[in-house]
Amino acid sequence: QVQLVESGGGLVQTGESLRLSCAASGSRFSINVMGWYRRPPGKQRELVATITSGGTAIYTDSVKGRFTISRDNTKNTVYLQMNSLQPEDTAVYFCTAHTIVGYNYWGQGTQVTVSS
Repeated sequence: QVQLVESGGGLVQTGESLRLSCAASGSRFSINVMGWYRRPPGKQRELVATITSGGTAIYTDSVKGRFTISRDNTKNTVYLQMNSLQPEDTAVYFCTAHTIVGYNYWGQGTQVTVSS
C-alpha cells in the first residue's frame, strides 16, 4: 500500500513561515507528479502547487512568489516552503502523488492555521 506521510503543519502568525513535507512510500510504479492541495474552511479543495519528477513546478496565482515547491526524488519526498503566510492561507493541506500508470494517492491532510 502506498502511504503519504505529511508533516510540518501548525499554527503561526501572519508573516511567518512553515515548511510542509510529504514522504511517499510503497509505490511499485514511478511517481511522475507530486503536489499540494488545500481546503480552506467552508470552501472547496483547490490546487496549490505541483512538481514533476523533472522539477517543473506550477503554482496557483494566490501563492506565487510566496510558496516554493521542491522535491527529492531519491526520497520520494515533496516539500512546500510557505513564506509570508496570510490568514487566507489557513486550510487543511493535502499531499498528492500520481504515478505514470495513472494511480493517484492522497495524504490525510495537515492543518495550517495563520492567525491575524
